[in-house]
Amino acid sequence: MGRRPSVFVRPVSMEEGRKLQRISRRAKDPVKLRRAIVVLMSAQGQTVQDITVLMQVSEDYVRDVIHAFNERGLDALDPKWSGGRPKTISDPVREHICLIARTSPADWKITAFSTWSLSKLADHLIKQKVTAAISRETLRRILRAGKISWKTTTTWKASTDPDFIAKMHRVLALYDTPPADGRVICVDEFGPLNLMPRKG
Repeated sequence: MGRRPSVFVRPVSMEEGRKLQRISRRAKDPVKLRRAIVVLMSAQGQTVQDITVLMQVSEDYVRDVIHAFNERGLDALDPKWSGGRPKTISDPVREHICLIARTSPADWKITAFSTWSLSKLADHLIKQKVTAAISRETLRRILRAGKISWKTTTTWKASTDPDFIAKMHRVLALYDTPPADGRVICVDEFGPLNLMPRKG
């Protein structure tokens, strides 16, 4: 089998060359530094095989960096850029996942637990056909991007009223859309409170 043809970066402008040299001297991110060196070496006429030996990386890695630079320029050096497969979960589905994560399991008539966990939420999303499959790590990243975290409830006592959720939504709807010709009056029944430290 013959050798694969060598791949080189496109002609580099003077401005790009200065930026590449600056990155190769000052970059603190090892990924960005390595990609900049690969591009510089290729611009100087080094073959993929030579770069592979000197940088101790695979030929596929060198080729990917060169192709990415040829297509995207200096943006391809950014560590956030990845040549991997595209997202399998679209942005609208991610937003839907975050919306469900902000609800309580009780809103879905689930009484076995009061707070979501990653595995329970993943099972629920698959059962509701929001997504065909999702790993806990992917779910963790989606929730982190949506700034969602769960805290164990320590002072809340859930109502035993079977119609509590429906009543709660009805009351909350009055807050969101109060009647135009009337007022919303809230009355809270609360017993005696001793002066002692309480959580929250």
